[in-house]
Amino acid sequence: MKPHTYQFLVGVFASMGSVLFGYDLGVIAGVVGSTSYAELFHANAAQNGAVVSLFTGGAFFGAMFAGPAGDYLGRRLTIMLGALVFLLGGGIQTGAQHLNYLYAGRAIAGLGVGFLTMIIPVYQSEIAHPSIRGRVTGLQQFMLGIGAFLAGWITWGCFRNFTDSAQWRLPLGIQNLPAVVLAALILLFPESPRWLVDHDRADEGLRTLAKLHSNGDIDDDWVRAEFASIQETVSFEHAHEAKSYLELFTNPSAFRRLFLACSIQAATQMTGVSAIQYFSVSIFAQIGISADDALKYQAINSILALIAQAFCMLLIDKFGRRPTIIVGNLVNCVTFVIVTILLAKFPPVTNSGSTAGWGFIIVTWLFNISFSFACGPLSWIIPAEIFDTHTRSKGVSLATMMSFAFNTLIGQVTSIAVESVGWRYFVVFAVCNATNALFFYFVLPETKLVPLEQMSTVIFAKDAPWIVVGKRSAHYRAAAAAASIGKGDLEAKKEEIEM
Repeated sequence: MKPHTYQFLVGVFASMGSVLFGYDLGVIAGVVGSTSYAELFHANAAQNGAVVSLFTGGAFFGAMFAGPAGDYLGRRLTIMLGALVFLLGGGIQTGAQHLNYLYAGRAIAGLGVGFLTMIIPVYQSEIAHPSIRGRVTGLQQFMLGIGAFLAGWITWGCFRNFTDSAQWRLPLGIQNLPAVVLAALILLFPESPRWLVDHDRADEGLRTLAKLHSNGDIDDDWVRAEFASIQETVSFEHAHEAKSYLELFTNPSAFRRLFLACSIQAATQMTGVSAIQYFSVSIFAQIGISADDALKYQAINSILALIAQAFCMLLIDKFGRRPTIIVGNLVNCVTFVIVTILLAKFPPVTNSGSTAGWGFIIVTWLFNISFSFACGPLSWIIPAEIFDTHTRSKGVSLATMMSFAFNTLIGQVTSIAVESVGWRYFVVFAVCNATNALFFYFVLPETKLVPLEQMSTVIFAKDAPWIVVGKRSAHYRAAAAAASIGKGDLEAKKEEIEM
């Protein structure tokens, strides 16, 4: 098997944790909407809201705990721990006899997903060759879309074919299957070679690196060069770089990366993706579209998202991170401007006609394509690759927490804001997408193809300017281009070894 294929397949397996995230986000709407659930629990709107939001609340804390766990236990054991915690929460949800069981199950399952969502892109970025790193790390968003797609059809099928508690217990039970497979088999896959070297297991790290990149040949030139680079970087980090969360804020280079990672996650949520998803279903209903048709349009939306995510994985290592996320936010801005105009001119409560309704549906599809190609995948790719080995787990942990915090915020305020100010609420997201694009233009450096060990010395050197455009940043951009595959320090080390 070719090394790149092996790395990709390992990344696919690890991404089963992302399937859990997407599935659990998608399944709960069908659960609280089922007739059997309503008859058993007699939950009001506030209680249903708690059932939904406790999941992302638990994920916030899971991402927080996953940072130190990833450093102490390793990437694989942290993934296994997250899967086991998720299984506990999933089991409690499936067998719930009282609403409090669902509360507890959702929070615990969210805790497990927080572990998985944080550690999986870290693991993927550390095992992948620079030439396919974006493709492998982008699996996080693609598999999340797979989970949401499965959840939509499974909940719909159970709703149509059952009248008892199987309407919601069966969808909740199915979510445990990927977690069982992930927990049972993750230890059969390689540990991150960078984590092994970082924990004084250099010989094992070299063998793992060779297994990933040269079919086990430890004398391969690229493997020896990469291994030497990892050792040098880890030695430097042990002496100089962040050893605690506090140093992420006091070390200038580490703080710049932390600021970028957290900003990307917050900006991704402020594209309006959660708001448009939450509100689109009610729009469908208000313009006279039946529940079955609404589900069909949502299913089409999930298919379009998967296609866009697949194209992102194929092209992101060619197009680069910086132009993709800038253009993606600009396209998002345009779609929200159109949505806002449609809602202002043709309020859905007036049942003003199918043309405006179809316009809204098509524009939300276009937004979903843009988001799924650019912003969604890159919100996981960039944070996972910009940190050094010693800070990666902690930094991605804080960035993931930021994502869940903003996700919960948008979910809580959307229905209230839409009811209070109507179409004006969506102006916020049009403005945010425009400012996102401007922000990334000025502060986001290009990391395409740059080896992980070159991030600290080339792109995020302590004297590197935060503003990445202009004459002062020109030589850093040139150095980043030279550090891409086949150039820079890694190639020089390879030549030294060959001599």
